[in-house]
Amino acid sequence: MDTSQYMTLFIEESEEIIENLNQSMLELEKEPDNVGIVNEIFRYAHTIKGMAATMGFTSISELTHSMENILDKMRNSELSASTEIVTLLFKCLDRLEAMLYNVSQNEDANLDCSDLIEQIETTMNGDSGKATNVSETKADAAPAASGSPAKAGLELNKYDKGVLATAKEKKFNSFRIDISLRSDCQLKAARAYLIFNNLEQHGEIIKSNPPAEDIEKEEFDTSISLVFVTQKDKAFIKHLVENISEIEYVSVDEITDADTKQVVETQVSASNKMKESKPQKASPARAGHSKKLSQSVRVDLDRLDKLMNLVGELVIHRTRLEQISSSYGLTELNETLEQVGRTTSDLQDIVMKVRMIPLESVFSRLPRMVRDLSTELDKDIDFTIKGQETELDRTVVDELGESIIHILRNAVDHGIESREERIKAGKSETGVVTITAYQEGNKAVIVVEDDGGGLDTEKIRSKAIEKGIYEEGMSDDDINNLIFHEGLSTSDKITDVSGRGVGLDVVKNKITSIGGTVDLKSELGKGTSFYIHLPLTLSIIQALLVKVGDETFAISQSFIEKVINISKGDIKLSNMREIIIYRDDVIPVVRLSKKLNLKNCDKDDDNFIVIVKTGEKRVGLMVDSLVGQQEIVIKSLGKSLKTLKEYVGATILGDGHVTLILDVVSLI
Repeated sequence: MDTSQYMTLFIEESEEIIENLNQSMLELEKEPDNVGIVNEIFRYAHTIKGMAATMGFTSISELTHSMENILDKMRNSELSASTEIVTLLFKCLDRLEAMLYNVSQNEDANLDCSDLIEQIETTMNGDSGKATNVSETKADAAPAASGSPAKAGLELNKYDKGVLATAKEKKFNSFRIDISLRSDCQLKAARAYLIFNNLEQHGEIIKSNPPAEDIEKEEFDTSISLVFVTQKDKAFIKHLVENISEIEYVSVDEITDADTKQVVETQVSASNKMKESKPQKASPARAGHSKKLSQSVRVDLDRLDKLMNLVGELVIHRTRLEQISSSYGLTELNETLEQVGRTTSDLQDIVMKVRMIPLESVFSRLPRMVRDLSTELDKDIDFTIKGQETELDRTVVDELGESIIHILRNAVDHGIESREERIKAGKSETGVVTITAYQEGNKAVIVVEDDGGGLDTEKIRSKAIEKGIYEEGMSDDDINNLIFHEGLSTSDKITDVSGRGVGLDVVKNKITSIGGTVDLKSELGKGTSFYIHLPLTLSIIQALLVKVGDETFAISQSFIEKVINISKGDIKLSNMREIIIYRDDVIPVVRLSKKLNLKNCDKDDDNFIVIVKTGEKRVGLMVDSLVGQQEIVIKSLGKSLKTLKEYVGATILGDGHVTLILDVVSLI
């Protein structure tokens, strides 16, 4: 069977499942006795195993099968969810991620997993005393009735009964299915796979005897017994199984309340492929954590980008039509243009919302990272995430993950002190790290806070003087923000986590490249807070058009705080720098004509100052005149002009002229 057409779907669904596995295992570590979480993890692992086996990725299938084995012992109370076992399972996830990455890069996905499988086997054998001897109990099975095979016992535990009870409440049917393969069947495991696969298209297999792992290894005779939940009736299910070749006998019996009390031996083997028609996806213990299902379709990202570009072109042409109508006084076009304007705005709004994705896609991987770091550094960390539902343009989110990870690693490594240091300082042994996200106007704000030791301003000042980047008159906040300078590190030791003088400068460059800003506040002994301000979108923005000489430039409204008119006498000199006093605040002045090397532009009469703010820094940009506000579409400058750091892109105005968009962060 050609599986190439399903490759993208396999990768996407597997990545989503691994993300869910990470979250579930973090919860399991906090609630090691919660069988519901273990069952949920088991189902996720079983799903990947089934998909990988279908696609022919043997190593992925074998590793997830081993994970199932140890999870099966955990949910049967034969093993406890210790930190060591959870860490081992996390290692398995890391290996699965590596193999999935290879799949996505068209490389060999079948990495060697023997080391992890061996560790799992060793862990399982260490507590094998409680294991049930299946071969002995099989011998005690009741003799077969005349003309039919022996019916294997099926024990229903608390979880199984909960599923069956929920199924009954929702008017689903519960059946016990007994199947006997022909004695001359050559590929029993393959035939059993067809049975499972056909049934799972119409419901859920709650339990099987023998267990799924024994069936896969063909360690069974010819009899299989199942507990099955479905919306289909008895006749349909029986016909479905009987149509599979090499089936000798099929018996389908409805499960009654009395049947659920039967106690015989068996291992649990719950299926994972729960369809929308099934009564529930998570166990009763996890019902409160289940996410609301929504109808959605997967759309290729390139198509979304093309759609956004087309909407951008539509906005440009709409602006052009409005200008033509105004220039020629075509009043009969006004009503039509208003309708086109409303429709274009609605379309633009919808496309923008389609491109928006929640920050949860970035934040979901962070708890696992903090957990691993705190274990490696032997620190107790209370990590909290707030506002992960905040949405940003996909382009912004794609570029954000690495920066957040850098900041968080620094917070855990440098920010949070050791247990001994915290106790000595009168703090709790457990450090607190919090990430908060929220929307503020047309920007998103992300705050990363820790209650650690804070920054040593004097130490940073000394390092800055040593590197020649310190300036007289800098405030403590300005000095602390110098840690974003390339090569400046205050760490006394180099570790695998940080301390090589790289990381935070990369963070600033990355965030600046997507039109954002980052700065920090810190207090020695109290902790540090990083503030990241990001645009909600990078495609269509509101901008102020300004004139500098004969040139027109656009400034994003998201940076503009105020526009004021000044005369030549309002500009003062302080420390050889031009400033203005506005509402008792001293604001440095940047002449765009000089900054952009435009000749013969400065006027001797009145000018305009556009006060812009990035983080805590406020600067006045001097321009000759104001053109007005306009919605603009950001276009890339292309490879040849990529080195022009003063501009973030260009836009096409209604009259067809190309105007450059100023990069406020670089200018100030």
